[in-house]
Amino acid sequence: MDIKIGSIVARRSYQFDLLFRVIEMKVGQNGKTLAILCGQDVRLIADAPMDDLVIVNKQEIDSRAQKEHDRIEQSLFLLKQDYQLSREKQEYYTTSAYSFQDQLFHIPGRVLHIDGDPLYLKKCISLYEQVGVPVYGEYCKETEMPNKIEALLDQYRPDILVITGHDAYSKHKGSISDLSAYRHSKHFVQAVRNARKKVPHLDQLVIFAGACQSHFESIIRAGANFASSPSRVNIHALDPVYIVSKISFTPFVERVNVWDVLRNTLTREKGLGGIETRGVLRSGMPFNRHESK
Repeated sequence: MDIKIGSIVARRSYQFDLLFRVIEMKVGQNGKTLAILCGQDVRLIADAPMDDLVIVNKQEIDSRAQKEHDRIEQSLFLLKQDYQLSREKQEYYTTSAYSFQDQLFHIPGRVLHIDGDPLYLKKCISLYEQVGVPVYGEYCKETEMPNKIEALLDQYRPDILVITGHDAYSKHKGSISDLSAYRHSKHFVQAVRNARKKVPHLDQLVIFAGACQSHFESIIRAGANFASSPSRVNIHALDPVYIVSKISFTPFVERVNVWDVLRNTLTREKGLGGIETRGVLRSGMPFNRHESK
């Protein structure tokens, strides 16, 4: 079977560890055809010679998809559990321990999710909606993010900003500390800087930025609250959702413990990190039952 754009493949040289979809083909410097690959479940973009690729059959795709589904469901369960505990705690403090819980309403933080991959964006939006996070989604190429970020912030005025897509570190381009050795880290860094020009305070706009193998330290220094990837590992396509959902559901009177955020993600501390950040959920009363119908 011929490999073409859209084919699901794995790499022999990496022992078929990850599934990719082919998004482009081009001729390399040696005259051989290279496939540009996008991770099926991780936010990684890579290239590989055609003879290193094998088309993955449907049975294997379905088997891996089921395992991935089970991991996602477990993380989703923990996230919902955390939210319920946080909500009960907030209701207790908001009502000074009196029994007014039925009269409270909750306003989670609004998310603007800017993604360099339209398919991943669609998956993320679906997950946000499952957990009840108000979200706006925008597809934007990583190279265009720095120039578009300020206008998007003006348009949506979010509490939480996600800047993500694809990235990769290439050893032949430079050392691990060299920002130019990364495919899109410099674009994430500049997008964060431009966002911070609009909203400088770390608790007025919470920012997550980065993708697979991104230059974590530069993104944090640019002004992000959370970023990837401290150990330069691949991150899961849905990891940004778990990060910002936890923040969206944490009351503004509480600080978000970094480990409490990371422990429900699929990549954890090797792929994600951040700094102490205030939550953005607000509770109020009375709850208007007529408006809810």
